[in-house]
Amino acid sequence: MEIIALAGGIGGARFLRGLLGHLGNRDDEWSTATVTVIGNTADDITLFGLRVCPDLDTIMYTLGGGIHEAQGWGRDGETFSVSTELAAYEVPPDWFTLGDRDIATHIVRTQMLRAGWSLTDVTAALCSRWQPGIRLLPMSDDPIETHVVVLDDAGAREALHFQEWWVREQARRPAQEFVFLGAAEAKPTPAVLDAVREADVVLLPPSNPIVSIGAILQVAGIGDALRSASAPVVGVSPIIGGAPVRGMADACLAAIGVETSASGVAGHYGARIAGGLLDGWLVAEEDASTSAPAGVFQRSRPLLMTTEEDAAAIAGATLDLAVELRR
Repeated sequence: MEIIALAGGIGGARFLRGLLGHLGNRDDEWSTATVTVIGNTADDITLFGLRVCPDLDTIMYTLGGGIHEAQGWGRDGETFSVSTELAAYEVPPDWFTLGDRDIATHIVRTQMLRAGWSLTDVTAALCSRWQPGIRLLPMSDDPIETHVVVLDDAGAREALHFQEWWVREQARRPAQEFVFLGAAEAKPTPAVLDAVREADVVLLPPSNPIVSIGAILQVAGIGDALRSASAPVVGVSPIIGGAPVRGMADACLAAIGVETSASGVAGHYGARIAGGLLDGWLVAEEDASTSAPAGVFQRSRPLLMTTEEDAAAIAGATLDLAVELRR
């Protein structure tokens, strides 16, 4: 059986770890399912001459056992000697800190990209070390970057790289618009389209619906492939009781006029029978009374991934709903 998931960073990575744990405890045909993850690359940025892919690395480190658990990003047991030296030289930027171990990953990636390797092949090579238990595919081999339009003190529009808005500014200035540079020209890789076509189920973890999963859907062809796929598409709400589980999804939703609620996100994705994406939708118990779009089967259960066991239970419930719809 083939499971496909679209994922961003921390929430997606923890859901995927739960999914692998859940599959290992099943005793049916899904126990040996293969998992392919289409990862968001629109958060990518070049820093100090190195190409950094935050979401791909968070998934790889989390599933490979190298993540800093408390943060949910970066390497466990990290040191920061290089960043300290860069600060001493007053080399910008000073708002994005790379750890020494993490820098090694970025050096390898950058060298391989400059040597002509595709991002897909580079990611596979990096994963050969970490053995994450999934096949991790970038959404495209073409460069795509999310930029955020904000207003300066004079009220003029200004564009920032997503990481600058998210990390440096902590989304303090409200986003007026999200621009996915390069997305219109980018193409999904054949591996991505083949994975969607061959999938038995498609899962949307509780990643940011605008700048994570939404960014993946900006690549021409991926949304169409999902809408025409024979596999059911089931999503997990990243909103519990009107607030994001973590991060600043509410700031992103407000920018495009979507209500910060489980039903608001479900409406943003839309029902597949009406040209949207969803066949099924998992919401928190606090949101059980909310309604999904017509044609979307909704279930409720606890959605906080406090422990790996919680994540496995949530992933299992998501897969169970997808299997039910598949039948």
